[in-house]
Amino acid sequence: MSNTVTDLTQLAGAIRLETLKALTGLGFGHYGGCMSVVETLAVLYGEVMRIDPGDPDWPERDYFVLSKGHAGPALYSVLALKGYFPLEQLQTLNQNGTRLPSHPDRLLTRGVDATTGSLGQGVSIAAGMALSHQLAKRSNRVFCILGDGELNEGQCWEAFQFIAHHNLHNLTLFIDYNKQQLDGALDEVIKPFDLAGKFRAFGFEVQTVRGDDIAAIRDAVLPERSGEQRPLVVILDSLKGQGVAYLENLKNSHHLRLTPDVRSEIEKAIAELEAAYV
Repeated sequence: MSNTVTDLTQLAGAIRLETLKALTGLGFGHYGGCMSVVETLAVLYGEVMRIDPGDPDWPERDYFVLSKGHAGPALYSVLALKGYFPLEQLQTLNQNGTRLPSHPDRLLTRGVDATTGSLGQGVSIAAGMALSHQLAKRSNRVFCILGDGELNEGQCWEAFQFIAHHNLHNLTLFIDYNKQQLDGALDEVIKPFDLAGKFRAFGFEVQTVRGDDIAAIRDAVLPERSGEQRPLVVILDSLKGQGVAYLENLKNSHHLRLTPDVRSEIEKAIAELEAAYV
């Protein structure tokens, strides 16, 4: 399947719109970190990954792990838009009896490959998946998105060393470098220093792209990698709340509860996206 940047941009707009609608219907949620991974999800599910929404357990599919599980609503939106389950189901987000909990659960949600939410653990799951495919000489690829605040977890760096040691070239990591985490700005909590340099020292190939640059994200990950290449990490130079001006300008949009004023601003953004993408 080959999509134009225009097609993928349209998909990204739809993901952003549906995610905002689901979170706003709920009245609270992780707005900022959902928005900053939208373009990456559009590229992966819109073109790069081999998937079959009619058969989510297709043995030859590519696997996706959302290590920063609090961005689950964005993942649910792309899954619904690709046909894994009805779009209307998004309005049950995090409600009693839902199949769409706050963080992804592979036993509940059709199309979810890994249960995540405990930060630092998703990348270890992804590494195990990639190693199993490598040992079995399967061609399945694995993709994993981590948050930049998540890198405070030591388990991540143990997993990175494991990935590089085993040359898991079938695994691609994305670091959502949106520069904010739950407790504030990254530089105020724990400085990341030179992320690209650290990953190179761990044995990775590193590419840094803008988090909203669909063409650059696609170009970074579309070619399948060979055993002669090192594992790839793509650092997404993104914005918390990306694609929604009001959220981008908030001091911290990691998790919002909608006061009347905040709801009014989000509803304006929803209306603008509906005008552009519906």
